[in-house]
Amino acid sequence: MAKILVTDDEQIMRELVVDTVTLLGHQCTSYRDPLAALDQIEEDDPDLVISDFKMPGMNGLEFLKQIQKRRPGQSFLMMTAFGTIEMAVEAIKCGADNFIEKPFQPEILEHQVRLVLESQRMRKENKSLRQQLSGKNFVGQGSVFKKLKHFVEEVAPTNATVLITGESGVGKEVLARAVHFQSNRAGGPFVKVNCAAMPESLIESELFGHEKGSFTGAIKTRKGKFEQAHFGTLLLDEVGEMPLSAQSKLLRVLQEREVVRVGADEEIKVDVRVICTTNRDLRKEVEAGRFREDLFYRLSVVPVQISSLRERREDIPGLVLYFIDKINGDNGYAVHGIEPEALSMLERYNWPGNIRQLENAMERAMVFCKSGVIGVDNFELPGMTPLKASGSSEGEVVLHAGMTVAQAEQALILKTLGECKGNRTRASEMLDISIRTLRNKLHEYGYADGKDSPE
Repeated sequence: MAKILVTDDEQIMRELVVDTVTLLGHQCTSYRDPLAALDQIEEDDPDLVISDFKMPGMNGLEFLKQIQKRRPGQSFLMMTAFGTIEMAVEAIKCGADNFIEKPFQPEILEHQVRLVLESQRMRKENKSLRQQLSGKNFVGQGSVFKKLKHFVEEVAPTNATVLITGESGVGKEVLARAVHFQSNRAGGPFVKVNCAAMPESLIESELFGHEKGSFTGAIKTRKGKFEQAHFGTLLLDEVGEMPLSAQSKLLRVLQEREVVRVGADEEIKVDVRVICTTNRDLRKEVEAGRFREDLFYRLSVVPVQISSLRERREDIPGLVLYFIDKINGDNGYAVHGIEPEALSMLERYNWPGNIRQLENAMERAMVFCKSGVIGVDNFELPGMTPLKASGSSEGEVVLHAGMTVAQAEQALILKTLGECKGNRTRASEMLDISIRTLRNKLHEYGYADGKDSPE
């Protein structure tokens, strides 16, 4: 379902357009006056604007220009009974997706709406895919993220082998992609190998390739992952799971920069940058005899550890906004934000599954909130059940298991101040505290003296 805004000063035509797009299953708002539509466009947040050209106060072309200033890239269909080729060309140049001449059959409008929305969906999907491929989905804003970003900037231009460690779900592959796509190998392939998923009997063939007939089932010659990654980057995901029998052969390839396919004698030179990830402590694996010490030192030329999400909660707001944009694009949703109480809950949660769990939680929330703003009730997080204060009604302070007393106090004070429309005397009476205590509390929360809104 898309949100569509219709502007036409002719009531009959306006109702026809509204009825047509509503029957397609879309949510529709309509205006007679384009100036009124401009005033409401940010609140309506439409996926598509359908507008007449000839209207009192402002013609459709000027309306289009004003919208593009406020919302660059806004999808737009122009309608007119006075169409010319010059007018159509000008509308397209100003950002319209297409031009419909009146009178038209509803089927024509239906077709154009479908085309525009499908094109919009594909642009969002392509943007999301480009972000994932380029590493631009590596987002954050806290000190840990800044250090990782600096790490990428320093390491990416080199050919050094990188070892990325951290808990499952923290974004190790995302960091690896960021290193690749900011390196001089960005134009080459990025090949991923899941070491934990490869059977021990096939791992040599997967990594180094094989010749036809070299073993049962080898019906044709096949390049291994190292050859596939030539002039690019090979990601060995969960390298700590690699069996010892394959580790010695991997060490040789890293030293010699050449591979020998299974069943062959010829050595093949490869120019590959290797990045490894693991959620294991490889030093302990070395001590336990499960990982070769010489391979460990070969892989950890440039080691980096990614902290768990609970250790960098300041990144959660940025990740939430990124996931809203990504999931909207993947599914055609129209979610445009998250309630402060819901975001506060996410910032307090421990996230044992890290960023992957946060993404899954956001996807579930958006399944039940396909448009508008995500609320607390859209989430279902193990160990954190939101509880409303006893006797509370819709819109009152929301308490959560895990909220500190200070956080609950702040929420109550700010909610009360809002209910009193900023009247501090009245708020202090309702809270049964002195005006001085209230003033001191508000100062702690970032409110300036004599003002009723945060600085």
